[in-house]
Amino acid sequence: MSSRELAELIGTSHGEVKRLIGSLETAQRLTQPLRAVNYQHQGETRQEYLLNKRDSLMVIARLSPTFTSVALDRWHERELLHDLPDFTNPAVAARAWAQEYERRQALEKRLDLLAPKADFFDRYVQVDGAMGFRQVCKLLKVKEADFRQFLLERQIMYRLAGILTPHQQHLDAGRFELHMGTGANRHAFSQARFTAKGVKWVAGLWAARRDRQQKSAAA
Repeated sequence: MSSRELAELIGTSHGEVKRLIGSLETAQRLTQPLRAVNYQHQGETRQEYLLNKRDSLMVIARLSPTFTSVALDRWHERELLHDLPDFTNPAVAARAWAQEYERRQALEKRLDLLAPKADFFDRYVQVDGAMGFRQVCKLLKVKEADFRQFLLERQIMYRLAGILTPHQQHLDAGRFELHMGTGANRHAFSQARFTAKGVKWVAGLWAARRDRQQKSAAA
């Protein structure tokens, strides 16, 4: 799967995906040597990476873990097309039908388990316009101190003159927008606000964090 397809799958910039892949290669976390190929875009020659199944899923899990199941389904579709059974053989066709039936049953069970999480995400899909830090905290029903620490630890935001400021890659990905203004003392200021896309994205990250904490507490 190409880095461009991964970027399109999770709705982020191709540059962000390539930067993560490059860091994973430097850290020797990829299972295969990095393969780069050229492609044409608006008359320019650009470069993308091709990843195997495990490495592409690792990238998805790092950038946006809520899309892991979507990536798995995409890989399953490709594997089916790559290795279609011989349906002219009744025995082979029967086995293929049984395997597909079992796969669908397993998928339905997985969707049942994910249903509460899906309800959680649906709350943020209809967000219109940008939202401030405190508004997002209320939406997620999370304490401001906990959410602030989460944003700092995940390197989503950093403190600039005491103000939470998004890292550039998240601005480039369209997850935040900066509102500029002038205060009563005529000092210029900027305020970062989550876009609707950013709210949905960070809600997925927060839900994954919550699930991990619940599993750790139950263990």
